[in-house]
Amino acid sequence: MTISLGRFGAWRRLAEITPDLARGAESLGYGAIWVGGSPPGDLEMVERLIEATERIPVLTGIVNMWREEAEVVAASYHRIDDRHPDRIIVGVGIGHPESTQQYQNPLEKIEDYLDRLDQGGVPKERRVLAALGPKALRLAAERTLGAHPYLTTPRHTAFGREVIGPGPLLAPTPMVTMTTDLAAARAEGQAMVERYLRLSNYRRNLLREGWDLADLENGGSDRLVDALVLRGTPETVAAGLTAHLDAGADHVAIYILDDDPTDPWRQLAEVLL
Repeated sequence: MTISLGRFGAWRRLAEITPDLARGAESLGYGAIWVGGSPPGDLEMVERLIEATERIPVLTGIVNMWREEAEVVAASYHRIDDRHPDRIIVGVGIGHPESTQQYQNPLEKIEDYLDRLDQGGVPKERRVLAALGPKALRLAAERTLGAHPYLTTPRHTAFGREVIGPGPLLAPTPMVTMTTDLAAARAEGQAMVERYLRLSNYRRNLLREGWDLADLENGGSDRLVDALVLRGTPETVAAGLTAHLDAGADHVAIYILDDDPTDPWRQLAEVLL
């Protein structure tokens, strides 16, 4: 059975998501819940969120391949799917070279990990791959339900769709602050973006997307931060999110930067859903 994600989902880090928030997102009409921040392979929080809700699918975005064995993830997938059929999709990825000592031959690692998920009986359509560059995007299209990019703009979404073609899932993760004060919004956005600009895979991807080296320095230029972190009124933010759909995304996983996403989720649901 195909799992429907709808056009918009709610993305929260593992440390930020709770069953109450999951119930709230479902009641507002969001199509999926994404659990980010490298959730552990036991997928216990995923199961708790599924148990707390009625129908909304829960996805990991992402389980780190270097930290969690594929066999453990496969066993966790089956445990949850047996108890709650058609509610879980496992997102996996290789993370960042700067945070993984054994990081080498990333494409080989991805292929081996997906081979092991195959052996563990995790269906292709129940897994997604974190992907930015063309080789990883092609692997996502060939061997999983599709690609889950992070820290990208609609330009990358259009590029990703061109690479993977019309069939596979493309689900980017825009960051959002509902702050309407420009200076405050940029400061909040830059604080978030700056940490990623220290990581080579994101820097490489942004340069490939067409940004200049100067845009990546000193925490990110204003124009880069404005492109990566949507801000403003619900209508303005909704237009930025919809731009990803117009560029070729099937589903947009919305990452609200606010400590409590409840009110932003509600404001956006009123104009998006």
